[in-house]
Amino acid sequence: MHIIFLKFSDNKNNAGELMDEHNRWLKKGFEQQVFIFAGTIQPGIGGCILAQGETSDEINNRISQDPFVQKNVVKAEIMEVDGKKADQRLQFLLN
Repeated sequence: MHIIFLKFSDNKNNAGELMDEHNRWLKKGFEQQVFIFAGTIQPGIGGCILAQGETSDEINNRISQDPFVQKNVVKAEIMEVDGKKADQRLQFLLN
């Protein structure tokens, strides 16, 4: 599993004009069943994505295709997590 933090960067002011493209990119990740969660980092400093089912190289490639990343609206921090324990509701994350 990967946790991706997309923290606003130098071109944060361009987020509005790229939001539709960014949302299409997010939608594709969900449709391909790679993204399993996305949300806003409070208080509005960026976003967070949980991804599963791809290698680190594949995730890095996918994140590099985000229009926000390409246009320096956000900087991506990607962490690979090797889960060991989970509540029963989240057991699927350990597979």
